[in-house]
Amino acid sequence: MNMAVTQGKPDSVIPHSDQGSQYTPMAFGLRCKEMGVRLSMGSVGDCYDNVMCESFFATPECELLARRKFKTKAEARIACFEFIEAWYTPSRRHSALGYKSPVNDERITAEGLKSLSP
Repeated sequence: MNMAVTQGKPDSVIPHSDQGSQYTPMAFGLRCKEMGVRLSMGSVGDCYDNVMCESFFATPECELLARRKFKTKAEARIACFEFIEAWYTPSRRHSALGYKSPVNDERITAEGLKSLSP
């Protein structure tokens, strides 16, 4: 979330999570408020409200983690970072985005919004 807010500099960030113990403490809610992030949380026992997130996490599980063994946590962390930042976000095409990568979809959307501005 820190990276989304500081590097991406989006107009708004709305992370969606389940009711997991890492997302329900007061400290997490306060951190979201400090960052100007509006938190979205699924209902208890509802597996369908988090489908997009589950789909995202299935990708590195199948395409990265299931194919490699890591010697250290640091090595795994670096591999995950490189997978997401160097390949998934800039290059991997998504059917939900009209077969564009997230970076290209975001660029095209921003250009479209600029053309609507007076």
